[in-house]
Amino acid sequence: MDQSYKARKEAFVSNLAGGNILEINAVTLVAPASVLLWSVLQSRLSFFNPYGGPALVADFLLNVLAILFATTIYAAAPWTLNILLVSPALLLLFISPAPRTQQKAKPPAKKSSSHVIDTPASLPMHPFLTTYRAAMMIVTCVAILAVDFPIFPRRFAKVENWGTSLMDLGVGSFVFSGGVVSARSLLKGRTSTATKPPLFRRLTASFRHSIPLLVLGLIRLYSVKGLDYAEHVTEYGVHWNFFFTLGLLPPFVEIFDGLATFVPSYELLALGVAALYQVVLESTDLKGYILVSPRGPDLFSKNREGIFSFLGYLAIFLAGRAVGVRVIPRGTSASKSPKQARKDLLISLGVQSLVWIGLFTLNSTYAFGYGANIPVSRRLANLPYVLWVSAFNIGQLFLFCSVETVFFPFVHRETEKSGEAERVSLATSRIMAAFNKNGLAIFLVANLLTGAVNLSIPTLDVNTVQSMAILVAYAAVITGVALAMQKANIKLVL
Repeated sequence: MDQSYKARKEAFVSNLAGGNILEINAVTLVAPASVLLWSVLQSRLSFFNPYGGPALVADFLLNVLAILFATTIYAAAPWTLNILLVSPALLLLFISPAPRTQQKAKPPAKKSSSHVIDTPASLPMHPFLTTYRAAMMIVTCVAILAVDFPIFPRRFAKVENWGTSLMDLGVGSFVFSGGVVSARSLLKGRTSTATKPPLFRRLTASFRHSIPLLVLGLIRLYSVKGLDYAEHVTEYGVHWNFFFTLGLLPPFVEIFDGLATFVPSYELLALGVAALYQVVLESTDLKGYILVSPRGPDLFSKNREGIFSFLGYLAIFLAGRAVGVRVIPRGTSASKSPKQARKDLLISLGVQSLVWIGLFTLNSTYAFGYGANIPVSRRLANLPYVLWVSAFNIGQLFLFCSVETVFFPFVHRETEKSGEAERVSLATSRIMAAFNKNGLAIFLVANLLTGAVNLSIPTLDVNTVQSMAILVAYAAVITGVALAMQKANIKLVL
């Protein structure tokens, strides 16, 4: 790569201050707004059943391109895009009678002499979880390439030291969503009658599962260095990258699973890790060491951002697992109907969101003279960053869960395992399901395509029309890969 152009690329993503949280919320609200319109079309008109060409195009426009447009051509007017998505949904609600279309969208009951009845301890499939994780993955895949084009506002790119941005939120959300789904294996272990393996064996197994991610981290490291690719060193350090952070999370989480015996709340574990880390940052020279100290010759000093921010990401993962433990089980019992269980879940998500927002406000502002006023730092992954990411993701889960509850009540009200896959498929976008099924594999493909585009095209010098053409084509390719993997029933576990 030409050295002058490389310097321009590095300067393009360096020394940025981020943007306003309210604007970030407006941009990310496009995903729930798109899902709302998709849900109205499906529940009222059965538009995506059967899934033909027009359904595929509409699905792609709503759940992929709407997110791309929100971060590029509609970046200055996200509320306009939200209105354009919500307005037709409201119109359809008024002109389409609910009982008729709800009946159409509901799969026909299958009579069988051997129904498999769901038990309170079983773990059902939740379309809103699929949608939440897929939306997060789509935003992430879009942003990692769009950030290299001038059409992507600099306030959305990762900040240097202090501040908030869309991409800072995306990194943390990726980890949080991983924590949410990790709760499924934890819950299965709790209901199993088998003896829990000793810690050493669990650590060995978790390291074995981490190997693919660590290998991907090494591949990325050697690719960046070997191709002389432009890089932002202060993001994670000289050698560290996000794949290393993801790969090291499972073993450390296993250690904290042992602590859960004494502290039976993952929320408290998450807050404990983040708070202790923040105390050390404020009471020692660690903050200055990470941010401004000269880089020494040793690997630790060269990669101090990635090493210390890992503590914050661990707290975020634990916070996600705490939510997963509450969200994934059906929650029914002999005295609690599926309808009441879903109502309790919505109340729980709403309350949790408000609590995390309150904690974030107390830590990141003066809050009428009672707050700590600590600025958010993704580079440090400090306590306010952990609280912000957690509050945002729980709020998103609340919105997606609310949409599902209103438009597809048959999903949570039906407790028979037979026909569950069909019910879930009717309430889930085909594209969203595809992105969710192979999220990490698609993330890897997106990284490879991002590198290929940057090595072949001077992204800083293309105009708006060219930028959008490239980004739309890129979004179509990764969507095509996701759908192809789903159709071939391929699931790559990384």
